[in-house]
Amino acid sequence: RLLESSHNPEGNIFLRALKKVISGSYSKLLNWALRHPLPTLLFAGLLFGASLYIPKLIGFGLFPKSEKPMFRITFETPEGSSLNETNRVSRIVEDELKRHPEVKFFSTSVGRGNPRMYYNVIERSESSNYAEVFVQLQDEIHPPEKEKIIDQLRDRLRYVPNANVEVVDFEQGPNTEAPISIRVMGEDLEQLRSVAADVEKMLKETPGTIYVKNPLTTRRTDLRVKINKEKAGLLGISVADINRTVRLAIAGLNIGTYKDAGGDDYNINVTLPKGKTTTSAVLNNLYVNTLTGAAVPLRQVADIQFETSTNQIRHYDRDRFVTVSAFVKSGYLVDNVYKEAIDKLDKYKFPKDFSYVAAGELEARQKSFGGLGTIILITAFGFLGVLILEFGNFKSSLIVLSVIPLGIIGAFTMLWIVGYPLSFVAVIGLIALIGIEVKNSILLVDFTNQLREEGRPLFEAIQEAGEIRFVPIVLTSLTAIGGLIPLAIEGNPLYSPLAWVLIGGLISSTLLSRIVTPVLYRLIPPRVEVKKVEIES
Repeated sequence: RLLESSHNPEGNIFLRALKKVISGSYSKLLNWALRHPLPTLLFAGLLFGASLYIPKLIGFGLFPKSEKPMFRITFETPEGSSLNETNRVSRIVEDELKRHPEVKFFSTSVGRGNPRMYYNVIERSESSNYAEVFVQLQDEIHPPEKEKIIDQLRDRLRYVPNANVEVVDFEQGPNTEAPISIRVMGEDLEQLRSVAADVEKMLKETPGTIYVKNPLTTRRTDLRVKINKEKAGLLGISVADINRTVRLAIAGLNIGTYKDAGGDDYNINVTLPKGKTTTSAVLNNLYVNTLTGAAVPLRQVADIQFETSTNQIRHYDRDRFVTVSAFVKSGYLVDNVYKEAIDKLDKYKFPKDFSYVAAGELEARQKSFGGLGTIILITAFGFLGVLILEFGNFKSSLIVLSVIPLGIIGAFTMLWIVGYPLSFVAVIGLIALIGIEVKNSILLVDFTNQLREEGRPLFEAIQEAGEIRFVPIVLTSLTAIGGLIPLAIEGNPLYSPLAWVLIGGLISSTLLSRIVTPVLYRLIPPRVEVKKVEIES
């Protein structure tokens, strides 16, 4: 409808230029490759072998960080700190956030974690020395800019007094305690504490780690009230009365309910006044009532003793363990940092009956990719079965599938160029790439078979099919690449790696398979029955 009736029959200027490139360069290159098949395949094999080394350079990251402009800040004050002290520290964090114009709003929860703001972050239970801040950035903030803001806050909040502050980005994938987690197993609690301290030191000395946490580093100091039952009995004081009095001083007791005008009920809790932290001073002037109503100092019927205890005792498959965890600094790959940490752990001499398990992202990776080998095997047989049904012979199917390594060359190379690691979404991109590659290869092999069925010689059929199918294959690949470019250049950590994998794989497979596939066809030509044409006289 748009072209004039006198338009060039060879096509528009773009198609004419493309055909000139084909006749001028591609045809000569294809002709040379068909006459020298072994050097051509050797060159393609060397490219594929070199590309397999690229994952070692770029590293592996299981799941990318969240693409959403938000993150969280968690902090803990010393054990036993009151809500007022934790709230005071939260004001310091909030004041720092107010200095950043990129912050849209933030929400702070003191004494417990925020409600579930992200799908894989579980709400933290109540604790007076814990607080969490949810930070929402401006909508136009992209992931690289968010990473810079997080790094700035880490430097600024690193030395907040009387608190351990962690600025953490949300990450995709299953819930993990931290990207790097070492589960140390052992029954002897004192020895477990010593081994965990050594593991903590190793992680701190590993480049790239941040926020190394060992639950057994700080021991909790408990207060034991040891009652002299004989003296209490002589004075007419029961153990229950002493227990209730001590609870009143430390935790408080509910003495009633207040109902406001709106009909809402509020519990009335009575306790002794305290300072920033809970100390034993609240028990110095505590009195217990006897049966006669006399007030007796608590220290006359009980000894107040301090004793240390473990913060937590956890079990995994009935074995006692402690988890030493760490996050990873910006600019470092979890896989590389984890490998270096495991190398140190393998050289460490664990005591008898002690061992370690690499948890965190490595454990999540095993769960996520545990059945991937079976899926790949089933997919490969599915591909092969469909191709054999299509062509009716094994050789044609093998020639079509040979295009897969050629796409991997471009996919890995593109990840290396743009700086993304090999991740879960990149693997999904590779799987999608295989389907596109095989489709293009089928077009070439099927058309070559058709030309041979018409009686064309093998060499002539291969060359003619390569030249004729070059244009539609290149155009379909360019169309796919054009549609993927917006996703790739956005820099989204969730789907940009997938787009770059597809773009790189399409470029390499489109260019290389136009040479390698015809060469393989010449080396292992499938059997084709030539159609007989009867001419009536």
